[in-house]
Amino acid sequence: MALQLWETFMEAIRAYTGLSPATFFTVLALLWAIYYVITGLFGSSDDHHQRTRAFEEQMEPLPPPVQLGEITEEELKQYDGSDSKKPLLMAIKAQIYDVSESRMFYGPGGPYALFAGKDASRALAKMSFEEKDLTGDISGLGPFELEALQDWEYKFMTKYVKVGTIKKTVPVTEGDGSGEASGTTESDVKPSEDGPTQSAVAGKEEKSSAADAREEDIIGLS
Repeated sequence: MALQLWETFMEAIRAYTGLSPATFFTVLALLWAIYYVITGLFGSSDDHHQRTRAFEEQMEPLPPPVQLGEITEEELKQYDGSDSKKPLLMAIKAQIYDVSESRMFYGPGGPYALFAGKDASRALAKMSFEEKDLTGDISGLGPFELEALQDWEYKFMTKYVKVGTIKKTVPVTEGDGSGEASGTTESDVKPSEDGPTQSAVAGKEEKSSAADAREEDIIGLS
């Protein structure tokens, strides 16, 4: 039954197209390939525009890395890729690297975009994408996590240019300024260079008065 249907289908192809079944299926495959290519080239305008823009960004020469020196974590957030005119930066263990050449990975829409503009040491060590791990604090990590972080650091050191470091803020404690207020200054214990102190002068005056009184007693007795 199936064979009869197949033979009937082949005869219909020959009768209506004038082509052999092999030629007919070859033409059909070529038409499908042409349709696929055309739809890919002339798809939706938005998709085409995005692909063109991404291609142009990749083809544009990257500016040379700019050394920033020491900046704060808040200042580092400005280089998360949201502004295409600024370099794309990321930090590991407080060392800042320019990752602009890998914008497809660390730029907006990339798989590691949430690491950009931050010190993501803890997240990289744990291979975590959670917001709480997007920090440079690596305390409490295990040996395997520290080894993974070291591998990431080596990769960044060999592939990207270091452009700065993160400024660490030192907390000011209440006791830092107490020494000046409660401590004894040098002037409290050092005698005046201009002459004897008031207490020394008063003591000498008392001794002189006592000596004068004794002298008067002696004169009166004599």
